[in-house]
Amino acid sequence: MARHDGVDELDARIIALFTEDPQVGVLGASRRLEVARGTVQARLDRLQERGVIRTFAPRISPEALGYPVTAFCTLEIRQRQGHEPVVAHLSAIPEVLEIHSITGVGDLVVRVAARNNADLGRVIDEMIDDVHVLRANTAICMVTHLEHRTGPLVEAAAAE
Repeated sequence: MARHDGVDELDARIIALFTEDPQVGVLGASRRLEVARGTVQARLDRLQERGVIRTFAPRISPEALGYPVTAFCTLEIRQRQGHEPVVAHLSAIPEVLEIHSITGVGDLVVRVAARNNADLGRVIDEMIDDVHVLRANTAICMVTHLEHRTGPLVEAAAAE
């Protein structure tokens, strides 16, 4: 039985299958999961309407595009205008991949990609070229041990 605040075991299986094989299609998924095609489609529709599944877009590798350097920048900003002016400025920079408001030291954490360390310097210069940015602190990612994932979270939510 599906809950409004979570997923059930079938939802979790559908999500896992489409995560593992995004090109499976509804018919292929119904065959592999041994449920009716209409059930898979209805579940997908409901998961999308609820915002559980946000996109079926491909996952792009910055490395494969020539951007092998990943860095995390913590920015301190002037907050009189709020976060929006800085977020708008950062959003215009192609190498900015994510922006999050945070607590603690700093106001925003930004994940960026760069072609090399010198290019990272250029990206950081572009990021701080805004009157609202006071200071930046950057950490270069040496090795990614775990990519962004949601599978275990979906499984845990289904088990509740």
